[in-house]
Amino acid sequence: MSAMELEFFGAAGEITGSCHILTVNGRQILLDCGLIQGGRKDEARNRDPFPFNAARIDAVILSHAHIDHSGRLPLLVKRGFTGPVLTHRATADLCQIMLRDSASLAERDAERENRRRARRGRPAIKPLYDMADAEAACTQLRGVPYAAPQEVAPGVRVTFHDAGHIMGSASVQVELEEANVRRTLVFSGDLGQYDTPILRDPAVVERADLVLMESTYGGRQHRDRLATVTELGEILTAARAAGGVVLIPAFAIGRSQELLYWFGKNYRDWGMDRWRIFLDSPMAIAASHIYWDYPHLYDEEATTLRRDTTAMPPLPNLSFTESAQESMQINEINERAIVIAGSGMCTGGRIVHHLKHKLWQKQTHVVIVGYQAPGTLGRRLVDGNEYVRIHGETIRVAARIHTLGGFSAHGDEDDLIRWYRGFSDGPPVYLVHGEPEAATALQRKLERECGARVTLARPGLRIDLADL
Repeated sequence: MSAMELEFFGAAGEITGSCHILTVNGRQILLDCGLIQGGRKDEARNRDPFPFNAARIDAVILSHAHIDHSGRLPLLVKRGFTGPVLTHRATADLCQIMLRDSASLAERDAERENRRRARRGRPAIKPLYDMADAEAACTQLRGVPYAAPQEVAPGVRVTFHDAGHIMGSASVQVELEEANVRRTLVFSGDLGQYDTPILRDPAVVERADLVLMESTYGGRQHRDRLATVTELGEILTAARAAGGVVLIPAFAIGRSQELLYWFGKNYRDWGMDRWRIFLDSPMAIAASHIYWDYPHLYDEEATTLRRDTTAMPPLPNLSFTESAQESMQINEINERAIVIAGSGMCTGGRIVHHLKHKLWQKQTHVVIVGYQAPGTLGRRLVDGNEYVRIHGETIRVAARIHTLGGFSAHGDEDDLIRWYRGFSDGPPVYLVHGEPEAATALQRKLERECGARVTLARPGLRIDLADL
């Protein structure tokens, strides 16, 4: 058997925990190293041993900064990894925020759990990783521009192409050579929607011998984005008339910035001056500044807006709440406040505290603007649960729950098909990063409409790349 292999580990048959292993010329290289997210049982799997020796990994190629793609990098370092992490420059900057925040959350989770364990006479646990591990991982990040081939290891060259998902997100083209055998592997990363604000469309990649492709929204089409924006404006108008508070769980990177963009663009039409608007996320605040540092990555409309202003779209009534004390004070406001806070799936962070204080009030509106993984609080709200548990307390859901799927940073099935059609040679596809039903639906459409040979990836599956 050739030593030129690809093995699937994470996000194979599920959404989160992206991680795939390349072996070439005796070197081992990871594509992503993300956290598993979801319910408590899912997240407990992050503590499981890697199916490889972390100290023997030569490099990591990182598609983008979202924590389900980057969040196990500090754990990899903790277990012995000392090599470089190659990624886009904007991703390297965003990871400085994401990984430190993830470490802080891990430390706080361990402290909370250890208080419970102490009361039960059980031994304490250590955090999955700590701030020192995150700091070490950050020093190993190597940022490079798009469309600039980089040698990763002997016989391995990588080129990043704009994936249009979040700032710095990339589809990864990996050119491999061993014993005069040459192969090109393209990993889609997470692909964005076409014609969305701020970010450019996913770049075309024309050639591959094998494609690893995300399938998050297989079998589904997003609602028209402008129709979604109109609906958001209508929700805010109704909430203002009712004198309520609007809570928006949002990912700190990508979704928060887009929401601010639409608030600014529709400031007059939506009567945004009648609200108090809070970006209640230190990570989202820092990420917003980074977004503004990369104007050369904007689409045409955002580029025009950037020329006309020196800050994000003007929102004079926007407050950045950095401290926990400022965040707690928001809960004392009972009308005409819009609060954007993480985490996006309501698995932790400040949004959980706001939900605990406001879910039981019928004048509250909760606007879900992103994917909610099974087992998360956000998913239970989307599914219409009448009661939810927050911090050990049962809370009645009297608030109105709105789900706006059109804001997804992921491309829908039509977007995924459109990206695949950019390949000139119809390469075989392995589908990752999707629940089985979604992946199966995308498999059928790729086979039917594109004549592609499609396989659903599963953990432990190995591919001999020389046999392609």
